[in-house]
Amino acid sequence: MKRIGITGGMGCGKTTVVAEFERLGIPAFVADKVGGSYYDDATFLSEVRAVLGDGIFDVDGKVDKKRIASIVFSDKEALGKLNALVHPRVMADFDRFCAQHADRPYVIFESAILYDYGLDRFMDKVVCVYLSLDERLERLKARDGAEEEALLSRIHNQMSAEEMMRRADYVILNYEGNPRRRQVEYIDRELRK
Repeated sequence: MKRIGITGGMGCGKTTVVAEFERLGIPAFVADKVGGSYYDDATFLSEVRAVLGDGIFDVDGKVDKKRIASIVFSDKEALGKLNALVHPRVMADFDRFCAQHADRPYVIFESAILYDYGLDRFMDKVVCVYLSLDERLERLKARDGAEEEALLSRIHNQMSAEEMMRRADYVILNYEGNPRRRQVEYIDRELRK
């Protein structure tokens, strides 16, 4: 079974592309969603507290994900420490996911930071979903209601979309009106060979 990474910058439409692969019967592992579930685990939270401090919890003792984001997106060292806690768990969970779907021709591993942390080395092929920065910002502002400055700060913490596109085996141009489904079906046929 092949392991196929899907990556792209924030707001490029990875979720809609992954849904197209799922429509074709391909199982998809969404790293952000799986990683987000770790914040319900007391052991993981104690490790995060040791790295980022008590300030990541609100007055009720619940983890404040917005506070974590503000810390790690302004401090690369803190981001590296958090990722060192998250990534080994994610990859172990992905290994289990692959074993559960061993009868499929391939599985999808979706992550915006696939290249940033060398996770591409665990993939057989990588698909980059591309959309220009201007269009991504418009989508993100509409979706999240966030300020452009905050969005740009997070975007600039990731590898550039152009660099991701250069490194990828396949690229999906995810512009409105561009035939996304046809692009996914073409890549699916290639991956099944």
